[in-house]
Amino acid sequence: MADVGKDYISNSADPKNIQDLTQFVQSLLQQMQDKFQGMSDQIINRNILLKIDDLEKNIADLMTQAGVDDRA
Repeated sequence: MADVGKDYISNSADPKNIQDLTQFVQSLLQQMQDKFQGMSDQIINRNILLKIDDLEKNIADLMTQAGVDDRA
């Protein structure tokens, strides 16, 4: 993401017009939003998987305490 900004600055240190600059900023913001959304999705998915693992362990513990054999 930072590299994109560096490339833009080095390739066109003097934007030809405000539209070019606006387009660049919009593109950069979209990339940031996409990366943030991807990271957010990964965090949520990991939390869900951890909760499922915990739930499975709790169910197994309850079955053991109840004397239920889960190998049926």
